[in-house]
Amino acid sequence: MFIDEAKIHVKAGDGGNGCMAFRREKFVPRGGPSGGDGGRGGDVLMVSSQRHNTLIHFRYNPEHKAQRGEHGMGSNCTGSDGHSVVLQVPVGTSLYDQETGELIHDFEQPDEEIVIAKGGRGGRGNQHFATPTHQAPREYELGRPGEERFYRLELKLLADAGLVGYPNAGKSTLIARISAARPKIADYPFTTLEPNLGVVTVGEEPDQQSFVVADVPGLIEGAHLGHGLGTQFLRHIERTRLLVHLVDVSDASGRADPVEDFKVISRELASFGNGLGEKPMIVVATKMDVANPAKLKKLATHAKRRKLEFHAISAVTGEGIEELKWALARGVGVIPSPAS
Repeated sequence: MFIDEAKIHVKAGDGGNGCMAFRREKFVPRGGPSGGDGGRGGDVLMVSSQRHNTLIHFRYNPEHKAQRGEHGMGSNCTGSDGHSVVLQVPVGTSLYDQETGELIHDFEQPDEEIVIAKGGRGGRGNQHFATPTHQAPREYELGRPGEERFYRLELKLLADAGLVGYPNAGKSTLIARISAARPKIADYPFTTLEPNLGVVTVGEEPDQQSFVVADVPGLIEGAHLGHGLGTQFLRHIERTRLLVHLVDVSDASGRADPVEDFKVISRELASFGNGLGEKPMIVVATKMDVANPAKLKKLATHAKRRKLEFHAISAVTGEGIEELKWALARGVGVIPSPAS
């Protein structure tokens, strides 16, 4: 199950209490205070890991608590510090304060580690309160409470290129053709219910290069208002360097104008915000094996007018696939473009 949002409650360990004690040893009259300090409470830490790819382990276990520090003891013995708790999240996770909505940290690289709840300080024992005029203090401190926080986790997949378009435009078929990803493929809308990632390779060894492509569920008009699957998954292509806009130029979709299809999805990307409307884009006409020539020409003309790179492919026959793979590699920067 792909889970890309979760809410968690974390509680750092409380500090241990300081101790009130006095030395009572043979031949040591009036030994004085000997109460040790309390141990420090454990922290709650969060670290990015490449071993996880969803937040499902937080959906069913939202409560996380670190160990409290032990209380101080006599003979000036300090209590042990509490054990910290380390929470692992996938690379690409954003951490938000649930109450204020503030972005706390964005885990963009593996092994990034931050403290999300600090353990409480241990209390001082009565040994610290002795003075020349107050030689038998009975004062001591209680441990400080550890921080308690509520967070929201949001996963944004890390991909170099993102496939967008109407449902059944051929996104899943394309990613299955150019990578080892095996998404569900069927002839009805919204076959894709969760994002899929595929690694695409170009070239031959030892100069072979690779990049990651993300396939997100199809969009429809009004998606930013919650229609269809809404824009629930569009955040997964926020980090991409290139958008690949797939448009069906066959008559199977039942929609008459491919240019209008392109404009509708473009408006939805712009309405979502976060820079999606300004990202570099490649326009791809799909289903060339059953294409309507008039639709293909109209879409190609529109792409040329918009000064967007255009490709026509058939994921079934393989027509145009290799050319598109190299165009994607140039677009995401893994190989230099001819101009450079």
